[in-house]
Amino acid sequence: MTDYARPELLAESDWLQAHLSDPNLRVVDCESFDSYRRGHLPGAVGLHVNPYIKDRANPIHVMPPDQFADLMGELGISNDTLVVCYDGNNSLTATRFWWCLLYYGHTNAKVLNGGWYKWIHESRPFELGQGKPVPRGSFQPRLDESCLCTLDYLKERYDKSDAVVLDVRSIDEYTGENDRGNKRAGHIPGAVHLEWLNFITSDARRVFKPADELRLMLAQAGVTPEKEVLIH
Repeated sequence: MTDYARPELLAESDWLQAHLSDPNLRVVDCESFDSYRRGHLPGAVGLHVNPYIKDRANPIHVMPPDQFADLMGELGISNDTLVVCYDGNNSLTATRFWWCLLYYGHTNAKVLNGGWYKWIHESRPFELGQGKPVPRGSFQPRLDESCLCTLDYLKERYDKSDAVVLDVRSIDEYTGENDRGNKRAGHIPGAVHLEWLNFITSDARRVFKPADELRLMLAQAGVTPEKEVLIH
């Protein structure tokens, strides 16, 4: 963990099990609610909404502030709550949830390294069913627009020498073989490709790869510290 630039953004299973009873901690299961009911971490809350936290009226975009504040309240999350999020899909929706929190100004959040896979692999406790109700939280969104790359900003920066566009979709989406229902297929000119799964180990733990391995992989793709990285 110490080799990561920001190790505090990850929670390890030993630490989390020791802190599950902390009164200011909220663990969020970022799977579908059906998956949550089939098994979840002790005391975790589940999502009654799309795990990608999309705008209900326009699901292309992230939830607007009012919807997000209402969801956080439902999950028992206030502005001072420490949030640990996890999933059973290689941290795909957990990191999305973490980013949404960051976008709305909540920096006191971590992703459980390895998520559900590692937790169960280590024979740690879990619960079944809907879970107990939690007291409603009071969340005031504080928009941090620096976390989001708009289309206009991308069009200004994508071909600059001090920027790199990192495409983390599947290889079929990158090459255009799979259009995912979009009007156009392919990738942004000059974008480099590293599918998001390349950042996760393929063993039973499904944790983030070691920092030195990630740095080498990114450097080989042209993603280096001096460049602004535009990810999609």
